[in-house]
Amino acid sequence: MAAAFAAIGGKWKLTLLYWLAHGETHFAGLRRRGTPITPKVLTEQLRELEADGLIERVVTGPVPARVIYRLTPYGTTVLPVVEGVRVWGETHLQRTGGVTAPEEAMSCTTAID
Repeated sequence: MAAAFAAIGGKWKLTLLYWLAHGETHFAGLRRRGTPITPKVLTEQLRELEADGLIERVVTGPVPARVIYRLTPYGTTVLPVVEGVRVWGETHLQRTGGVTAPEEAMSCTTAID
């Protein structure tokens, strides 16, 4: 459990993995989607996911380069866990009468294929 939490236990890591499961994206796209995530924290979480081999950072051109983030093949192995947490969260919200994320950008309502 400790190894799993070290790799995916950051505040935003599961959400970032969920978003990247739906396709690669630029840093700016992640930043727009994750409105409450500060750029500093977003950068830290992405670096940690990259260091653990779950995502890769691809430079797409010369400086100043746009960077794309995407899941690695190893990163796709954690998607069943991400989907399980997402489904559990929806069930928990229904059970407790909670509400989903107020901003569409932060919602995670689409199943991972």
